[in-house]
Amino acid sequence: MKKLINAPETVVADALAGLAAAHPDLVSVDTANKVVTRAGGAVAGKVGLVSGGGSGHEPLHGGYVGYGMLDAACAGEVFTSPVPGQVHAATKAVSGGAGVLHIIKNYTGDVLNFRMAAEDAADDGIETAEVVVNDDVAVQDSLYTAGRRGVGATVFVEKIAGALAERGAPLGEVARVAREVNERSRSFGVALTSCTVPAAGQPTFDLADDEIELGIGIHGEPGRTRAPLAPAREIVETALDAIAADQPLAGDLLVMVNGMGGTPLMDLYGAFGAVSASIARRGARIARNLVGNYITSLEMQGFSVTVCQLTDELTQLWDAPVQTAGLRWGR
Repeated sequence: MKKLINAPETVVADALAGLAAAHPDLVSVDTANKVVTRAGGAVAGKVGLVSGGGSGHEPLHGGYVGYGMLDAACAGEVFTSPVPGQVHAATKAVSGGAGVLHIIKNYTGDVLNFRMAAEDAADDGIETAEVVVNDDVAVQDSLYTAGRRGVGATVFVEKIAGALAERGAPLGEVARVAREVNERSRSFGVALTSCTVPAAGQPTFDLADDEIELGIGIHGEPGRTRAPLAPAREIVETALDAIAADQPLAGDLLVMVNGMGGTPLMDLYGAFGAVSASIARRGARIARNLVGNYITSLEMQGFSVTVCQLTDELTQLWDAPVQTAGLRWGR
C-alpha cells in the first residue's frame, strides 16, 4: 500500500486539519467531534443543512460546507458512518432557530445514526427533517443498505436545497425540494480497479486487468456483474441504459460524470462526450453539467453518471451562488 498519509489511524484527523488550514474563510473544524462547520457559525433565521458519512469520498461532504450549500458535515472514519454524537453536535452547531435538515445517504448505519441524533436534537428543542438519498439504480440491496444506495445525487440535493435555505425558505419547503431532487435523480457507477482502505492495507476486491465491475458502490460494494473491459462509449451506454430503464431520459437534464478518485480528467471528459452524444440521440438535452471528482472512493479508478430531470425552479436553484471548497460559482 502506497498512500500519502502519516498513519492509518490519523488519516481523517489530518485531512480535516488540512481542510481547515486551506479554507479558513469557508469552514472551521471541531476536531473533537470531527465536524466541519461553516465559518461564522449558525446563521440566525436560516434552515441549517447537515450531512455526512464515512470519509474517503472527498470532496463529499466537508468540501461542500459553505455559502449556498451545507452548514455542517460529519466525518466518520473511512467508509464508516459518523456516530450519533457527531451528528448531534453538528445539528446544535448550525441551529439558527429555523430548524435543521439532515441529508442522509441511504446506508444502514448513516440512517440509524442520523435518526438517533434527530431524537437528541428534539430533546434540545431543535426541529429537524430528513431526506434520504437513494438514487443508485444498480442494485436494490447491498452489503451496506436495504434498498437503493445513496450516491451522486447527494451532491445535487446538497447544492439545490442549500440554495433554497440561503433564500430563507422554511424547513418544510427545503425538505420538500430536497426530496424532489432525489426523486428526479438516478445514478450508475463503474469500477476499473478497487481501492485500498488505509486501515486494511490491501485492495477491497480484485479485478483482473481486463475486467470491470458494473454498478459498483462508493465503498467498493459489488455491482450487478463483472464484464470485459470495453471502449468508454460502450460502458457509458450500459450506464445510461440502466438509468433510462428506471427513469426516462427526457427534457432538460443536469448530468454529472464523476470520477471515483483515480480516473484522469482526460478520461472523464471522454466519457462525458460519450454521455452527451448518447443523451442527444435519446432526445434529451444536457442543460447543466459537472465533470470531475465530486464523490469519490479513495483512489478507485472508475466513474459514475448521475442524471437529474430539471424543472425551472431546480435550474434556478442550481445556478444560485455557491462558495465551498468543492463547488464555487456566482459570487
